[in-house]
Amino acid sequence: MPRFMGFVRMAEGVGTPPQELFEAMDAYIGNQVEKGVFLDGGGLYGTEDAVNYVVREGQVTRVDGPYAEAKEVVGGWAILQYDTVEEAAAEQQEFAELHAKYWPEVTVISTLRQISNGPDNPGD
Repeated sequence: MPRFMGFVRMAEGVGTPPQELFEAMDAYIGNQVEKGVFLDGGGLYGTEDAVNYVVREGQVTRVDGPYAEAKEVVGGWAILQYDTVEEAAAEQQEFAELHAKYWPEVTVISTLRQISNGPDNPGD
């Protein structure tokens, strides 16, 4: 069964989502757990404590947050599994629509990507 990673990106420092969104997400995720498609996920804190390791020209450099140049950050993630890509995309749209309904003043980019099973058979 194909697995997917879903994540949401938004501007850094937009504040805490409204309680109504938390409640709607609890119900939505509970339903996804019951259907067996939600495997794991959660929200992420801001970049103030983030650590990046940048590899450039064979050298590794540590860069600690916050990142003034960041326009948007990943705010949450999920590992999901669906029978088809079409089913996964439909569910991701429903997830995005919850944000539009309960937090319309914030721009959120909801992304879905299929998880590869290896270099010889991505997507199998």
